[in-house]
Amino acid sequence: MNQYRILIQAPDRSGLVYKAAKIFYENNLNIISNNEFVDNEQNQFFMRTVVAGDIDAKRLNEMLAAEMPEETSITIKLTRKKNIVLMATKEAHVLGDILIRYAEGQLDANIVGILSNYNTLRPLCSHFEIPYYHISADNITREEHEAKVLSTLAMFDSIDYIVLAKYMRILTPEFTKQYPNKMINIHHSFLPAFIGANPYKQAHQRGVKIIGATAHFVNENLDEGPIIEQDVIHVDHAYEWQDMQQAGRDVEKVVLARALKLALEDRIFVNGNKTVIF
Repeated sequence: MNQYRILIQAPDRSGLVYKAAKIFYENNLNIISNNEFVDNEQNQFFMRTVVAGDIDAKRLNEMLAAEMPEETSITIKLTRKKNIVLMATKEAHVLGDILIRYAEGQLDANIVGILSNYNTLRPLCSHFEIPYYHISADNITREEHEAKVLSTLAMFDSIDYIVLAKYMRILTPEFTKQYPNKMINIHHSFLPAFIGANPYKQAHQRGVKIIGATAHFVNENLDEGPIIEQDVIHVDHAYEWQDMQQAGRDVEKVVLARALKLALEDRIFVNGNKTVIF
């Protein structure tokens, strides 16, 4: 029996959970799990429901929309493996962690391709039999390079998410707007602190006692997209910035893996520049 994930975001009203559950019952759907949240400041209601049964998605959407307030967003998704593309530069730790999880069946996704502006990681990726596309940025403008990347991405039938696994190039707004809330980046800092280059050096200079990593959606503002997942570890005065960097790499791997799992399971609602996560 098929399972579906039904995501509802609506202006908050009394009885929304009851109305949705009644419609699921009328359509002979069995509720496997259900989560709700109300953002009182913005008067927004969020619900993620997993149901099992046979669905006429169009009819179900119409029935839900008829009972929900205006400006309600309803998404009905068949539970399936999503297609993702990985983008990387030279650092292997994050990319390698994702590939190992994929090889061990821990990643509920199809990695359809790996893109890089260097060939450095090709030997690593060759062990996993995933197409590797080297798109050099040498001797061309940023716009020309991004056009080549977009052309390569267009080769795939469908892409659910693009994962920036330490892709160390700043993407222009013209690029990012092609994939709204579909690009997940790992930033080697506990945002919003230490944005930009050399965050561990910045952290060391400030004498911080914790360092961390942040996974977020990419938007037109550098390192300011909606945050999905974060974590920290403790450091002390004996750490040089290089030691912080090495310790931080372990955090980066875990944080990105968690964020990707949340995305693949349709657990993320984007609400402005914030997220609601079930």
